Amino acid sequence: MALSWHEQRFSQGWIRAMTASEDFSAVPPFEAREAAEQRVPFVFNSPHSGRHYPERFLAMVRLDRDAIRRSEDCYVEELFGGVVALGAPLLAANFPRAYLDVNREPWELDPRMFVEPVPSFANIRSARVAGGLGTVPKLVGEGLTIYPGRLPLSEAFGRIETVYKPYHDALKRLLARTHSRFGFAVLIDCHSMPASIRVGETGMRPDFIIGDRFGTSASRALTERAIGLLISMGYTVAHNRPYAGGFITEHYGRPSRNLHALQIEVNRGLYMNERTFQRTSGFHALADDLTRFCADLMATPDSDIGAPPLAAE
Repeated sequence: MALSWHEQRFSQGWIRAMTASEDFSAVPPFEAREAAEQRVPFVFNSPHSGRHYPERFLAMVRLDRDAIRRSEDCYVEELFGGVVALGAPLLAANFPRAYLDVNREPWELDPRMFVEPVPSFANIRSARVAGGLGTVPKLVGEGLTIYPGRLPLSEAFGRIETVYKPYHDALKRLLARTHSRFGFAVLIDCHSMPASIRVGETGMRPDFIIGDRFGTSASRALTERAIGLLISMGYTVAHNRPYAGGFITEHYGRPSRNLHALQIEVNRGLYMNERTFQRTSGFHALADDLTRFCADLMATPDSDIGAPPLAAE
């Protein structure tokens, strides 16, 4: 993503101060896992499961190594890892969500977090910023404050320039390649949610929540197919509430252009201990079920997804 003229002008004084690139000198900030050949028009994405906490980052936060992990979508890239052998690429973050959230606009910044004024092009009024969950988050899960004081604005610029923009560039390339090859593309954005989530008047605890931005990011047939497959496997499934999909689902889901995006939330109580972060005995069975679910979803006829005729030829 190229900087706009306004962004370039504002950031000129900060470029030399950036140090975020040092945070991932040994471990890449993200990786695309792929088979030798992509055989299906699906791309999977795990933007919140990163577990590499740079020492420089840990030195600037007020939380210990356990508390800082409260926003992680723990092990989601492993749960969906079976899709690679099925011929679909999986883009997975190594950077943690507490460090940077790529499921936000690039400049959703809270002005109260920084020493200097944020630039005029920053979105400071979004509901996510108000909740402490902007591009550079203020809080982790359970409402814990990450930093003891304000950050230099160069810290936000560094993370956005060296991690956020390359991540979205990689995701765009995967989707563009898929669309070019098959005539359409389906993005599955993979997340996990706390076991405490309840929905509806009955207070049902869903095992999964499928989000399609209230019907705007994917064809109805694809959404119904995903929900139906999970229900047929014995799981409880909610639709759009309380998670309809974030920036990634909204930004990349363009059914009118044959680009579909679904967000899938997995209940952490199915596979891990949220207090100790340890996998439970249900982990491997769930991973197997998700591989089967993804295989069945990817076997959906193109016409049912809403793809153009002869898209795969």
